[in-house]
Amino acid sequence: MERDTHWVRVVLEVIRRTTTAEGQRLPQAELEVHTWWTNLRASPAEVVHLYHQHGTCEQFHSELKSDLDLERLPSGKFATNALVLLLGMLAYHVLRLCGQTSLQQCRRLPLAQRPRLAHPVHRRRLRSVLLDLIYQAARIVYHARKVYLVFGRHNPWFGPWQRTYLRFCAA
Repeated sequence: MERDTHWVRVVLEVIRRTTTAEGQRLPQAELEVHTWWTNLRASPAEVVHLYHQHGTCEQFHSELKSDLDLERLPSGKFATNALVLLLGMLAYHVLRLCGQTSLQQCRRLPLAQRPRLAHPVHRRRLRSVLLDLIYQAARIVYHARKVYLVFGRHNPWFGPWQRTYLRFCAA
């Protein structure tokens, strides 16, 4: 199609529904048409896939804003805000790395020591990483000229926390 004196490609996705989400059959099929105006040179299937992934990008953006509290930048100066965003990016990636590492470490624990999760997860949100691994209740103990962190005896996240900590200490 021509738009504003240049050509734009229109990609269509047509969905034909014969049942509702609850499984009830519809007396007449419903048609749903999605259109995307794009200048991407990818195949139509790839364009549809990319636009379906838009929600995932929004979720990452939402985590950055809400979980790291970077919704409003602190200063009117560009350089200061750039530094805050750079530090936020560093914190974001460290927390994501801790979350993914803790998932791998949880899978290696015996079943009795694994923390109880409502359903299997493939990625941990930043809020979950903060609540489960970072905001741990611990007591600082000084003994024999060394400093120790002592966690509660029945803490379900101690195993993944300890393995994640040792994984990064070894690196």
